[in-house]
Amino acid sequence: MDHQIDKPMSVFLFLSIIFGIASAQICSETAGSFRPNATYDTNRRLVLSSLPSSASAQAFFYNDSVSGQDPNRVYAMGMCMPLPATKPDDCSECIKTTSEEVIQSCPNQTEAYSWSAGDTTRCLVRYANRSFVGTMDLEPSQKGINDGNVTGNMTDFDRIWEELMLRVIASASAETFRRKFAADIADWTNLQRIYALMQCTLDLAPGDCSDCLRESVRSYQGCCHGKRGGVVRRPSCFFRWDMYPFLGAFDNITRSTPQDNGANTIKKGNSSGTIVAIVVPIVVVVLVLVVVRRRRKSYRDIDLENDDDMSSTNSLQFDFKTIEAATNRFSKSNRLGHGGFGEVFKGTLMNGTEVAEKRLSKTSGQGDKEFKTEAVLVAKLQHRNLVRLLGFCVKGEEKLLVYEFVPNKSLDYFLSDPAKKGQLDWITGYKIIAGIARGILYLHQDSRLTIIHRDLKASNILLDADMNPKIADFGMAKIFGADQTRADTSRIVGTYGYMSPEYAMHGQFSMKSDVYSFGIILLEIVSGQMNSSFNNLDGTAGSLVSHAWRLWKNGSPLELVDTTIGESYQSSEATRCIHIGLLCVQEDPADRPAMSTAILMLTSDTITLPIPRQPGFFLQRRLGLDTVSQGVESGTQSVNEASITDLDPLGR
Repeated sequence: MDHQIDKPMSVFLFLSIIFGIASAQICSETAGSFRPNATYDTNRRLVLSSLPSSASAQAFFYNDSVSGQDPNRVYAMGMCMPLPATKPDDCSECIKTTSEEVIQSCPNQTEAYSWSAGDTTRCLVRYANRSFVGTMDLEPSQKGINDGNVTGNMTDFDRIWEELMLRVIASASAETFRRKFAADIADWTNLQRIYALMQCTLDLAPGDCSDCLRESVRSYQGCCHGKRGGVVRRPSCFFRWDMYPFLGAFDNITRSTPQDNGANTIKKGNSSGTIVAIVVPIVVVVLVLVVVRRRRKSYRDIDLENDDDMSSTNSLQFDFKTIEAATNRFSKSNRLGHGGFGEVFKGTLMNGTEVAEKRLSKTSGQGDKEFKTEAVLVAKLQHRNLVRLLGFCVKGEEKLLVYEFVPNKSLDYFLSDPAKKGQLDWITGYKIIAGIARGILYLHQDSRLTIIHRDLKASNILLDADMNPKIADFGMAKIFGADQTRADTSRIVGTYGYMSPEYAMHGQFSMKSDVYSFGIILLEIVSGQMNSSFNNLDGTAGSLVSHAWRLWKNGSPLELVDTTIGESYQSSEATRCIHIGLLCVQEDPADRPAMSTAILMLTSDTITLPIPRQPGFFLQRRLGLDTVSQGVESGTQSVNEASITDLDPLGR
């Protein structure tokens, strides 16, 4: 038996072949092709060029798309592994280099991806002509092996190897471990160890991440059992193991030396040989089972009596003691805010992750099964401009939602505070407008569902540390069927002033209802005034929309621009934003642009905009109405004040 921890020449040859740059780019030959220098090629280069800086600034993960009509629309993703030594600049450089190599290696393929091969940094770059966010893709895949063979007691080796793989899969796919990354070590002999690393793309649901990694492990076992290392690359996940540490991934991991008792017991913390003896047979049985790729289901088909869906639910569930400890027993010092659905507390999990915990009111009236089902649905919405649900907790009458913590509160906090408003310079405001638009587009078109938010407003736009917007509070959201374009309801919920006229007066809502709300928010950002507290310069009460329309008709739209912005904006850009805002609040929904068109209008100077007509607006005082809320308070300064989605596939 080999008792040396070494790196033979074959290992270096293996690295150069398998992990080398030449073999890292995987071009899909079945997805289609395009002519070089065509529109798709231009869009591909454009979206890939935005990945390096964006991914390094967005916690090493970023996805985007270049708007355009099919087949020229390009979706892209950039992601870096959170290795101990990786810095934002390393991530940016890795994605930049990998993007360039993908373009060179895949000159006319409409889909491709690459897991790069840097010595200290590993990253993923992927693009396609279809939206793949939240979708588990196993093919095309690529396997590589070390041509050296394991020597020694293979029975012991297989047992320890399999237990390590299952442990790493569980860590990487755990919903509470948001990085979708895990690296761990298993002791084989006193002098030899097994090192394993796994990564899923951050948009994957925990169950999909687990399936992808399990399939990779099973695939490797089928082809390469007995080798001294290997790698499996897939569009949605990455798996590598070896007999020596690599990529600096194991620098912060310590393992105690096992007792040389012939059983090669793995020690970690208080683990014992008894536990291993119980667990290992289970592990072997689990890994022997053939992993069958689950049938893709609509969210409407979710049934918590089904094992797959219950598994997804369980992976999202937090223990109440963990939640309670994170907030110091819901102490007042950790209280962030209060909304119609309950209180929000800041918490810190054991791994240091800061979260916002929404403690629902005991009178919310929602059953445990419905609550869990909706939590699973909301958690699967993954976009950088949506607040992320990390999990939930149910214990007796207690129902809690755990969200990512967003430090800069909400947009209305800045718009309603003259001292804070100065932070919304033109560049920041424009970035917020564009981010909100991308988040809405994801809900309407790019996710696997068609979701109407129904309560878009400034207090439901959270701002992260870099002032990037995140849409929150899906408490009023509705899912539309594949062929559904609008729905009617007698239960009007939301906030007057942001509601479209057809919804407020007749209960009719559609994607264009959200477009109307977006138009109001856009005008609020440009003017620096909340619609709910708008007053004309002469002190008379009025409507922000009617005021913007009056200035537009008088040929002086720039008078709407917030004076605190100063001269930091371009008049043509500001005028265009006001123009788009007025188009979004047109009375007839058919006259409002779709969100994909609105984004194109915001990002392109070459598109001629339609002439707006008189907008649709009404004075709530005339109707004798104030805010209509179902768990929402108009004008509140919310901090992570997101609530569970009222998801009704029938749109009732």
